[in-house]
Amino acid sequence: MTEAYIYDHVRTPRGRGKADGSLHTVPTLQLATVALKAIKERNHLGENEIDDVVMGCVDPVGEAGGDIPRMAALSAGLGQGVPGVQINRFCASGLDSVNFAAAQVMSGQHDLTIGGGVESMSRVGIGASGGAWVADPSFAIANYFMPQGISADLIATKYGFSRDDVDAYAMQSQKRAAAAWEAGRFKHSIAPVKDINGLTLLDRDEHMRPSTDMQSLASLKPAFTMMGEQGGFDAVAIQAHPEVERVLHVHHAGNSSGIVDGSAAVLIGSKEAGAKHGLKPRARVRAFANIGTEPAIMLTGPVDVTKKVLARAGMSISDIDLFEVNEAFASVVLRFAQAFDLDMSRINVNGGAIAMGHPLGATGAMLFGTALDELERSGKATALVTLCIGGGMGTATILERV
Repeated sequence: MTEAYIYDHVRTPRGRGKADGSLHTVPTLQLATVALKAIKERNHLGENEIDDVVMGCVDPVGEAGGDIPRMAALSAGLGQGVPGVQINRFCASGLDSVNFAAAQVMSGQHDLTIGGGVESMSRVGIGASGGAWVADPSFAIANYFMPQGISADLIATKYGFSRDDVDAYAMQSQKRAAAAWEAGRFKHSIAPVKDINGLTLLDRDEHMRPSTDMQSLASLKPAFTMMGEQGGFDAVAIQAHPEVERVLHVHHAGNSSGIVDGSAAVLIGSKEAGAKHGLKPRARVRAFANIGTEPAIMLTGPVDVTKKVLARAGMSISDIDLFEVNEAFASVVLRFAQAFDLDMSRINVNGGAIAMGHPLGATGAMLFGTALDELERSGKATALVTLCIGGGMGTATILERV
């Protein structure tokens, strides 16, 4: 099997996913183009030298529809001969795009590929693409459909995480992200977003709230209480998990992932392709895996898929130096750490989506890049990237520095 090497990665800063966010005026195509164009220019690639562009996009409708990776490849000047394909595995779409692009190289069918993702959540609202999971009662009832916030609260209840626990984790994410930016840990991987006149719209993640403390978090009311109690979803949770007497609602906007806009791209290729283009390999993809999990509790997939990918790689949890676990909700990361008895100093050391935001289709590729940068900065060897996924799934990738 051909080795898939990682040669470069870039991401845009993450803009608030609201009408007053700095990237709200940037169409989804333009946002995706920023990351692809940066990869092309940073690595001095000519036209038609990329074999495929794979990008995640969770709500590929309206301006984000119509196979946006192909259009972005053209817009970025990659050449008319460069195809593109959009994939959707909900929150893991960006990581799966990296995995798909790597698999093309590992299979020997492509030499140089790009994996990544894009989501403009301020312009194309979350859930805009619909789906039976939410809208078809015959499916939703049979599979104990609950909004993800209820599932996050169910995890906290089932595994014993208090309001103070999830708030303390959220505060840690904010402090770590602020420290990482202050130390310049992201500066070499950020592609600033500019307007048509070349003026910078955003060059730094704008969702962060570095002044967050336990007192400010304590002032926020749980976001999913009414939905659970009056909307009937607590009853669904208890029906699916009868060992739980009642659901304790502990999550709110301050300890859940932020809605943001952003894009990311990862350059992947064979050893021969890298040598041809004068590129230095930074890491290789060691293994990746996907798994389905119970759809009701939904967000525990990172635990199950980590076990699967470690077995596939012939590794144990102690072989992994760093972990990037998407902070969809604080309880997701706390459960992951609890399941493997991990020290929090190895998980999300530069903060995560609670502080910086979660641009659905791009987040996985962003986490992959963050893990690579941190391996190089710290001199460590291996990292595992994983995300929980709507509908009860998990995706994980192990990368190894070279």
